[in-house]
Amino acid sequence: MEFDVVIVGAGPSGLSAACRLMQQANAAEQEITVCVVEKGSEVGAHILSGAVLEPRALDELFPDWAERGAPVTTPVTADELYLLKDAEKAQKIPGALVPKSMHNLGLGADNYVISAGNLCRWLGEQAEALGVEIFPGFAAQEAIVDDGGVVRGIITGDMGVAADGSETANYMPGMELRAKYTLFCEGARGHIGKQLIERFGLDAGRDPQHYAIGFKELWDIPADKHEPGRVMHGSGWPLDQAGGGGWFLYHAENQQVVVGLIVDLAYRNPYLSPFDEFQRMKHHPLLAAHLEGGTRVAYGARAITKGGANCLPKMTMPGALLLGCDAGTLNFAKIKGIHTAMKSGLLAAESVFEALVRSNEDGNEGGQDLTGFEAAWKASWAWQELDRNRSFGPALHKYGSLKGGAYNFLDQWIGGKLPTLHDTTPDYQLKRASDAQPIEYPKPDGRLSFDKPSSVFLSNTNHDENQPCHLKLSDPSIPIDRNLPEYAEPAQRYCPVGVYEVVEEGGEPQFRINFQNCIHCKTCDIKDPAQNITWVAPEGGGGPNYPNM
Repeated sequence: MEFDVVIVGAGPSGLSAACRLMQQANAAEQEITVCVVEKGSEVGAHILSGAVLEPRALDELFPDWAERGAPVTTPVTADELYLLKDAEKAQKIPGALVPKSMHNLGLGADNYVISAGNLCRWLGEQAEALGVEIFPGFAAQEAIVDDGGVVRGIITGDMGVAADGSETANYMPGMELRAKYTLFCEGARGHIGKQLIERFGLDAGRDPQHYAIGFKELWDIPADKHEPGRVMHGSGWPLDQAGGGGWFLYHAENQQVVVGLIVDLAYRNPYLSPFDEFQRMKHHPLLAAHLEGGTRVAYGARAITKGGANCLPKMTMPGALLLGCDAGTLNFAKIKGIHTAMKSGLLAAESVFEALVRSNEDGNEGGQDLTGFEAAWKASWAWQELDRNRSFGPALHKYGSLKGGAYNFLDQWIGGKLPTLHDTTPDYQLKRASDAQPIEYPKPDGRLSFDKPSSVFLSNTNHDENQPCHLKLSDPSIPIDRNLPEYAEPAQRYCPVGVYEVVEEGGEPQFRINFQNCIHCKTCDIKDPAQNITWVAPEGGGGPNYPNM
């Protein structure tokens, strides 16, 4: 199938690009074809974010979004930042000492507590109304790159392949979706984006990309505890000694609260379990007060691309663009990425449409390197945000939460003019188990804290068991022969849903992969100390089905 533009991923950047492309085409009375492929069972099924939305890019895309019924209805009403000193004590940080980037009130415009998944569902409806074709349940498996090094589209994965590689009765071969331009918007650690970065050397001269894993739960709470629009962030315990990160708790609409923890994947202790850190965090009195008497109704986790300006790869290559979290446009200093991802999609659409008009006039097949996008991106408010906060992550990594926070406060106060800090240590580096302190985690109580099996159940995750495992080991011997003795095989702990286990069989340890549990967070692809695990897209429609996340 041939299109003018193929977009991989129905997230904020991909759907914004699709909508803006059709807006321009309709305004210019030009006929173009735009296709969005989405590996989730529906638009929004795999979307997971906090989320507090800064609507700046949404305003640019649809100035009348409120009249159109966008699910953006809960403005921030209270904005608080805390330092958890230990398992019992908390200190509220005065607003005057909070870095400017973290303020959600008094900015001249409202920020909103939203469901990112529902925002994408709405954006998908707008895109289809404009004439975009959206194919949910189809996983892009690889890019088509011609002999001249030009990206010409993508190939979707085969359907109905059995675990042994044979074709089942439901077999359907993958399709070639060819395009003049292809936009890759797969989210953090996109597996095709990862290949393209390496193939085209897009990260040359950049710092290594840095990531976190973000956890989120959705709770129904009693009406008398509900404070719509209350936003709380914090740092310190339980990650003060184990690694960087922070927590969030937002009062959303419909008597619901979202609570989550972001764990920096630069942590070094192989015994650390991000999932268990999240579960015990909820027992802190400050957070428990909002959750007690409530019911947990959804759970999920997702990697976050957080390196910022220092790590952002080149986003253009012949015939294609790398956008949103696939590239790393999140502004971690703001704890926000939806607005910057959307802006990257808007700018991409404008560059692509201009190129399509030229190709129609010149009769060429497209496939140009859209260098004009880079210029537009560097001139945009989105890039300026990232550039102004380029030292935010490195400061926290180098100096810790308190000193790093002070550095960032001063840097933002004077307009990002302090010397630029860098972090060139890859996230996957760990201490040896013999040099690290084991961590004892309390057992979940089933009231505020829970185990992995019950959590993965609430993610509504499903994969056909009779399909090839999508978690590929370059060397199957490494987990037991190397990672187990050297690092106590950390995959057992960094995976948020228990995909990886070390079990005894015949008196010998064996590495087991329960790929059916996978929620597509990509943490294993990032954190494995041997870089031995590669995540590839499973059969389309598999994975989590997140409601209101």
